[in-house]
Order: sequence, then structure tokens, then C-alpha cells
Amino acid sequence: MKLSKTVLPNGMRLVLIPMADNPSVTVLAVVETGSKYETKGANGISHFLEHMVFKGTARRPKASDISRELDSIGAQYNAFTGQEFTGYYAKADSRHLGAVLDVVSDLYTDPLFDPKEMEKEKGVIVEEIRMYRDLPQKHVQDVLMELVYGDQPAGWNIAGTEENVRSFSREELAGYRSGHYVASATTVVVAGSFDESGIRDRVEKAFARVPGGAKPAKLPVREAQAAPALRIELKETDQTHMAIGLRSFPAGDPRSPAMQVMSGVLGAGMSSRLFAKMRDELGICYYIRASNDPYTDHGLFVISAGVDNGRVGEALRTILAECAALRDALVPDAELKKVKDYLAGTTMLELETSEARAEFAAFQELLKGKIEAPDGIIAKIQAVTAEQVRDMARSVFTDAGLNLALVGRAKEGDLAPLLRFP
Repeated sequence: MKLSKTVLPNGMRLVLIPMADNPSVTVLAVVETGSKYETKGANGISHFLEHMVFKGTARRPKASDISRELDSIGAQYNAFTGQEFTGYYAKADSRHLGAVLDVVSDLYTDPLFDPKEMEKEKGVIVEEIRMYRDLPQKHVQDVLMELVYGDQPAGWNIAGTEENVRSFSREELAGYRSGHYVASATTVVVAGSFDESGIRDRVEKAFARVPGGAKPAKLPVREAQAAPALRIELKETDQTHMAIGLRSFPAGDPRSPAMQVMSGVLGAGMSSRLFAKMRDELGICYYIRASNDPYTDHGLFVISAGVDNGRVGEALRTILAECAALRDALVPDAELKKVKDYLAGTTMLELETSEARAEFAAFQELLKGKIEAPDGIIAKIQAVTAEQVRDMARSVFTDAGLNLALVGRAKEGDLAPLLRFP
């Protein structure tokens, strides 16, 4: 994958990813701010700001002005907010690069924050919060983060609380944006088919209104755990949704390739150990997955599943036993090769589109401070040994770092004694 990174005179980073044979182009603007940059009383303001950007700008004063213009060129567009960054993007036929660049830069640099629109959007976001709370497969992840990190930004809901959302004023929103949406915290990625000559000048001109200034810092994550932890949110559900979380390490850690392979052995594909055991052999669940979620200064390895209400204990024992097996024995050569080849293949398949490559580059830049080409990532995965996988399992799969969150009808007394590796 060909790419280049430039720091513009105002401190904004520009990443260009030309794809000559691709018919589309994506413009993605990402800012280093999210729920980890918030105070408790302002929790949710980053997400609220993301919503309000689409409600109108000085040149496009209504939400319908923005959507109509993008829809008229067949564009795909959206935004997202995480703990550490917020992004805005649009993708269209490469002939429409000018329009896409103009709209995305306008949204990023000149939102109106109409008070009437703010009041309407508060209701929308409150319903979004309630919607996700009603989806146990999603909500259990929020319960897990609160269990692991407690009352600090890493443990708060990205969307905030209903009370906070209803309290935000235009002045708070504008003040938060002016303090965080600065050039030194901004990365713009253009990926797809475009004329490489002159693209830097076009982007620099489009985003010229991004102000300078220092990027506000976030508080470091506090990590402290000496024993297994359990949290159950009782809910009348037809199955129990569980999320097992184990403390890992930040993005960019040199152990990341071994973590990817270990995650792959457990949960990558329908031939993975957890899928084969839990679904094919025991018939105890429909979905089960394993992944490492890395951030700038911490990480969390998560195994998630939705299981029969009457078999939660059996599911927990089985998952922990599969983890312990990786800690106690080397992965056979044939299985190790299969997992590495699977990870290599999916890495390339996931980068087929212009928006996927834009996100791939932006997330690396923001989380690791550098962008590594797919070939380099794959080479490191292929170099992982069975001994490194075993060492990773021994490092991560410890009772002291074990956390279990559940949404459903499980009982704490039945599960607390099972929270240990065999």
C-alpha cells in the first residue's frame, strides 16, 4: 500500500493513499479528542459535538443542505466518536473529490450549533443511549468497561449520560470545540483515486480555518486490580450476554503481533478454538469472538459471547479452560500456520476500499503515532513463534487481571467461584 505523510505548516497532518485502479475517493478528518478528554460533568460532549456538526454550517445552514448535496453525488458519509478520537468522512466517485473535500472541511471547520437544533438533537441522542442500553450484546461491553476502569474516563460511556446530554449549552459545545479541534490534533486522510499533483495545496486550502494552539492532554488511565472482578446487570433476556476482559497493553507495543496470533487461535474464523468448542461441539452459543482493543496507554483483551441462560457457568468454565490451554501448551505448527495465513488474508481483504484504507492509516497515526504498511504488519505476524504465543497467554491470562461482565439473568453466587483459570 502506497502512502505518504506530511505535516502542514499549521501542524495538521496529511496522509495521502493513492489507489490508481479504485473508482472512489474518501476524505477523512480525524481529531484527537473523545470521551477520555472529558470531565465527568461534560461526559458525552465529544459525541454530542459530532452529531451537531451535521446539523448545519455557515454555508450549509440546514442538515438537509448537507445531506442533499452529498446524496446528489451518491456519496457515503458518516462520523464516529471513540474514547480517543472523533472522525468525519465522505466517500464518492473520484470525479467528485472537490465536492467531498469541500463538504468534509466545511463540517469540520465551520459548524453553526443552532440552539434550536441542539434541543432537538438532545432528544435524538437520549434515544440513542436508550437504544444501545436495550441491546444486551452491545450494552455488555459498556458494563465491562465500567467494571474494569471504574469512575474515570476509560470507564465512562462514550455517549455520556441522559442528564449530561440534556444539560449541554451552545457555549459549552463551542468552547469544547475551540479548545480541542486544533491543527496539531487534526489528521486528514485522502485515499482512493486522485491527482497527486496539487492535492496537498487543495487540502491545505480547504482546512485553512483550523486554528493553531496546543492540543489539550488527557489524564492517563489508572490501572489497579488484585483479584478477579464480576458485574451482572439483571435483565429479562432469552440468552445471557457475557464479556470477559483481561488487561493487556497499548497500541504499538512490540508484543502486538503475538497478541494478534493468540487472539486468532482463540477466535479468528469458524475453525478457531472457541468457535469449534462453544458452537460446533457444545452448541452453547451462536456468536463468540476474541479480540484485543488497544488504546494509546492501555489495552483490553475481550472475549464476548451470547449463551443459553441455563449454561452460563458451563460457558465460563469452557472459555477459561481454552485460554489456560494456550498458557500451558504450545500451539501445533499446522494450527499456527493456519492462523497466521488467516490473519494475513483478512488484513488485505479488509483494505480493499478507499474508506477502509483511510481508517487504517488514521487509526494507526492516532493510536501509535506512526503508520505501518500492511506488508510490514503481516511480516511481523508471520514471524510469531509458538513460544511467543504461550508467553503472551501466560502474561495475559492471570486471575488477578480477570473481569467478567454479564447482561441477563445470571446469579453472582453461581459465577463468582468460577472466576479463576484452571
